[in-house]
Amino acid sequence: MALGYAAALRAELAERNRRYAARHRCACCESRGGVTLYEPVAEPAAHGNFLAASYAAIQKDAEWRARFRKEHSHKRNLPQPEHGGVWRELDSCMSSDALLMNVFCHPQTLRDGRVGTMLGVSEHARPRFGVRARVPLASGLDDRTEVDMRLGELLVEAKLTETDFQQKTKGVVDRYRDFEGVFDRRALPQTKVKYLSYQLIRNVLAAQATGLAFCVLLDARRQDLIEDWHAVLRAVRPMELRTRCKTLTWQELATVLPSPLQRFLAEKYGIEPED
Repeated sequence: MALGYAAALRAELAERNRRYAARHRCACCESRGGVTLYEPVAEPAAHGNFLAASYAAIQKDAEWRARFRKEHSHKRNLPQPEHGGVWRELDSCMSSDALLMNVFCHPQTLRDGRVGTMLGVSEHARPRFGVRARVPLASGLDDRTEVDMRLGELLVEAKLTETDFQQKTKGVVDRYRDFEGVFDRRALPQTKVKYLSYQLIRNVLAAQATGLAFCVLLDARRQDLIEDWHAVLRAVRPMELRTRCKTLTWQELATVLPSPLQRFLAEKYGIEPED
C-alpha cells in the first residue's frame, strides 16, 4: 500500500509539472521516469522549480546557496543538461528539499508570525538546511547524518514522494547511546533484522539529546507515512519527549503561508490549504 500512495503522488506531480512547465515556459527536460528536471536560466533569480522570491533569497544567502548546489545522486542516469553543467537534487520536481526551501526561504513566510506560532518557533528563527543531527553513540562519538532543516528550536524531517523513512539493521540502531531509554524496542516497527522508519528513530533521538522539538512535515495524501510516524511515536517512552514531537502536513502549513506561496503550491504540487 505504501508504494501505491507514493506512486499515485509521483504520477500526479509528474503531470502537474508537465503542465506547469509548459504554462510558464520553463527550461526543463524529462527523465526516463517522467520526472521534470528544471534548468536554471540566464536570469540569476529564475529557476523553474522555485518561486522567484524564494530562489532570489537562496542566491543571496551563502549557506542556502551551497545547499542548493548539491549534485543529484543519480546524475549519471539523467539526460545531459542543456546548460552544460550537472543536475542538482533540487532541480527535480519530486524533491522534498526543493519544496522545503521554496516555503521556508520565502521572505514572507515567517514575517507575520503565523507560521512561527503553528510550529512553536520565533518569527526571527532562521532556517538552516542539511544540519548535522550529531546523535550521541554509545562509543562517545556522534552520528554524522543530517536533518532536513533546523528552524530555531525545531528539527524538521520533510517528505513528499519518498517511499518510506528508510530502514537500518538493528545492530546499527543499537549503537545509539539513548536508544534503550527512549524507545520500547519491542513496540517499534521492525523485521527480524532491521528497524523500519530509521530516520524517525534517529531524529527523535536527536530531539532527546539536544532538548529540541521535532516535526515531521509531510503531504496529507501520504497516509502511509503518517501511519509510519504514529507507529514510531507510540514506542517513545518519555512522555515529555512525546510532547516535543509533532506532525504537520503541507496542507495545514499552507493555511498560514503568504498568498503567492499558496498559489504556487496549489498549481505545482496540488497542495491546497485545509479548510
